Amino acid sequence: MTALVAGDRRGTVLRHRDFRLFWVGQTTSTFGSAITAVALPLVAVGALNASTLHVAALQAAVWLPWLLIGLPAGVWVDRLRRRPVMITCNTVSLLLVASVPAAAWLNALTIAHLLTVALLAGAAAVFSETAHQVYLPSLLSGDRLAEGNAKLHGSEAAAQVAGPGAGGLIAQLLGAVFGLLADASTFLVCTVCLLTLRHREPRPSPRTPHRPLLGELTEGLRFLRHDPYLRTMAVFGAAANLALTGYQSILVVFLVRENAVTEPGTVGVILALMSGGGVLGALVATTVARRCGTARGLLLCHLATAPFALLIPLAGPGPGLTLVVLAGTAVGTGIVAGNIIKDSFRQTYTPRHLLGRVVTGMQLVNYGTMPLGALLGGLLGTALGVRPAVWIMTGALVLSTGILLTGPIRHHRDLPDSPGRPAHVPAEPPRARDDPAPADG
Repeated sequence: MTALVAGDRRGTVLRHRDFRLFWVGQTTSTFGSAITAVALPLVAVGALNASTLHVAALQAAVWLPWLLIGLPAGVWVDRLRRRPVMITCNTVSLLLVASVPAAAWLNALTIAHLLTVALLAGAAAVFSETAHQVYLPSLLSGDRLAEGNAKLHGSEAAAQVAGPGAGGLIAQLLGAVFGLLADASTFLVCTVCLLTLRHREPRPSPRTPHRPLLGELTEGLRFLRHDPYLRTMAVFGAAANLALTGYQSILVVFLVRENAVTEPGTVGVILALMSGGGVLGALVATTVARRCGTARGLLLCHLATAPFALLIPLAGPGPGLTLVVLAGTAVGTGIVAGNIIKDSFRQTYTPRHLLGRVVTGMQLVNYGTMPLGALLGGLLGTALGVRPAVWIMTGALVLSTGILLTGPIRHHRDLPDSPGRPAHVPAEPPRARDDPAPADG
């Protein structure tokens, strides 16, 4: 079965059977991961009485593999068919996550076990996420990628709304470890969806496996380093993710110990409401890109929404928690909308034979700062207190948006279609718009 081509006029990408299965599988997996994002720190805090630094270390362990194996993973994904890679990663993740409730039932659960699971599951996610990014352009034609990315980001954002609420509810009714069983089952659903795809991606070039690993790594990094658009996006992503992860890694501790949110179900509801911005971001991304242009829309998504993060450390018990929800919604809207624009640009702009290496190169820079941010948040929370740490990290998020103004993006209305091709510059200033600015993270 071939990719959905430009001439296909049957409607949206959801009419494409294989994309629909891929979409369901990825969304289900995201839902399970969102449950674990609540359940894992609740297990650490509730069952093991973990410290603030231990909870932050769990978040760091999830992202550390991007630093350790991110670059070679891109080369390996470029050498292999991507669907078997995703299936293998799902199977490994299922077994890892299921080991936590098994250890809890045997009275053998430790912080070291949780850290090991977080680290190895993070390693599987490196390969899975890279393969997912590279597989999609073979499933959809270039003119459908923006719509496909919007559908994926939108449904994943919705799953991230439902996941924390479900995780908190499961933790309150049955215990946090049962939330991890729910996550394990979603990896199974995703695997079944991938196995039933009819689409067969092209076999990678036979020359690729015979080239030195270092040479292929250098080729992808060289392209990323010399391209001003991708380079600016990568540096911005690194700084923004450092700050985002810094406060998100201690957010559960902030809610429980600084704002007297003692019920796990309430924690889940708050995190779910904060994630609602991702749904809004997915809904407005294509409209913002179309009306404002992809370059200006990208700037608008981040510059207009990041300052809302400063509302989080102002929050207090009771009604004051609405500030956390408002901030999370705004920041989430901007991030998801911006990610849709960036992902679609990267997938069409980057030469196909380099895409896996460029994806992992950017994600190495973007995600590589996340374990550092998580540890920094934990260290600041331990040394200065949780609320001052949240102030520092949210302030850093606002400052990070200035990086986008240092590159060529600010000079154009739209991002270019291919390297060396000039971006479109409008002949006259754009007319005033009536549509509201989006918000996100």
